[in-house]
Amino acid sequence: MAYAFHAPTPLLKEELDIVIPTIRNLDFLETWRPFFQPYHLIIVQDGDPNKTIRVPEGFDYDLYNRNDITRILGPKSSCISFKDSACRCFGYMVSKKKYIYTIDDDCFVAKDPSGKDINALEQHIKNLLSPSTPFFFNTLYDPYRDGADFVRGYPFSLREGVPTAVSHGLWLNVPDYDAPTQLVKPLERNTRYVDAILTIPKGTLFPMCGMNLAFDRELIGPAMYFGLMGDGQPIGRYDDMWAGWCTKVITDHLGLGVKTGLPYIWHSKASNAFVNLKKEYNGIFWQEELIPFFQSVSLPKDATTAQKCYLELAKQVRAKLGKVDGYFNKLADSMVTWIEAWDELNPPKGGVATANGPPKK
Repeated sequence: MAYAFHAPTPLLKEELDIVIPTIRNLDFLETWRPFFQPYHLIIVQDGDPNKTIRVPEGFDYDLYNRNDITRILGPKSSCISFKDSACRCFGYMVSKKKYIYTIDDDCFVAKDPSGKDINALEQHIKNLLSPSTPFFFNTLYDPYRDGADFVRGYPFSLREGVPTAVSHGLWLNVPDYDAPTQLVKPLERNTRYVDAILTIPKGTLFPMCGMNLAFDRELIGPAMYFGLMGDGQPIGRYDDMWAGWCTKVITDHLGLGVKTGLPYIWHSKASNAFVNLKKEYNGIFWQEELIPFFQSVSLPKDATTAQKCYLELAKQVRAKLGKVDGYFNKLADSMVTWIEAWDELNPPKGGVATANGPPKK
């Protein structure tokens, strides 16, 4: 007797978009086909909009190039970086889903120590759907994983946790190093698979990498702006760093959580260290001012949404970082423009987006 086999429905199939920034054909998707094919992809094409990007057959996707970004955002398209992976945040803005997973096109399926392919997307979803514990550190790391729990001495009043806004994944093979470290350790590869997930404590910043990242778009999407980087700007390769610092300050303020650790992907390509140094040069100096700034940021109690928090942060960037370099005044302007564009494309539920002005009921 033959039995019909029904594959389980992928988690959050109708509630998650995969955002991919690229300048090349997306052949890398073939390795991800078993895991990504059920989901909708948003591809943000950087560089020459006349170039045709080939996407393997069988994937459901929308592809946006620079012409599309200009058409959709008009003058506000100035907030989307050009010739930089920061262009990916346009995909966050046009998505209509609750969750986002973003991955770079030089990242492939990694294997766990047993040799099994790692479904990175599934692990990110599990991270986002379980609570975080930013207010008290659990020494067994994530207490919500199978085989773990809260240790003795952990306050019962905090065991419910808080919603997880960000899931930050890691990478095997080529490490995510800055240019000076790349130059000193050109052959170093990460071979350590650590089977751990932890909540980053409240008040602690972290270097966020955008190549293997998932987040709850409804909770924190407006703060996930990758800044003004790349072509025509005095800094690059700090796009995800900037988004990570802003997002962490805002999640701390709103009582949300950020997890880091599993899942791993396989990062295949080491970018040129000398090219990276040119992009990072100002950032290497500026970050010594930026970190203390973010460590001291205080947001007002009436900043109760990611948008309100981000606009307040833009004011403080202008007031305090504008003294570091004039670029930060320009960045503060783009932060405001980003929120204006976000609100136009994402009107409050029950509202209708208009070409000019706020949503009309």
